[in-house]
Amino acid sequence: MNAADVIRKDRVELSLKADTKEEALRELVDILYESGALTDKEGFLKDVLDRESVSTTGIGNGIAIPHGKSANVRETTVTIGRTKTPLGWESVDEKPVSLIVLLAVNENDKTNVHVKLLSQMARKLASEESCKRLLEAKTADEITAIFSE
Repeated sequence: MNAADVIRKDRVELSLKADTKEEALRELVDILYESGALTDKEGFLKDVLDRESVSTTGIGNGIAIPHGKSANVRETTVTIGRTKTPLGWESVDEKPVSLIVLLAVNENDKTNVHVKLLSQMARKLASEESCKRLLEAKTADEITAIFSE
């Protein structure tokens, strides 16, 4: 499974209204639920927040990659959101986050697929150029194209 294969344009929101990390995660979970990727949005949100309590998912350069492995996920997928204003996220570079890439991993994919997707996302987001382009993208098409390169 490739990262580009699990990113759908209808799961990209470039104007999240959130003022906090939890609000942003809730908005992204709502997108996943409304698009049919989740069976239980509160259950999945709890799984994501539990993972967040273990260690930060803020990787620097204004980006976070929160993730949840959950029985509440119908299909392994990704939702991407960008906030209007940067949010506090306990990032490794201690800077706020504007772009959130939330991985929703089905229980059946929790070992190999999860690690592979997380690795692919991290590699793409390790590039300062890719991060800059993602933070400046105007459309969901641009976002999906960057992850497809």
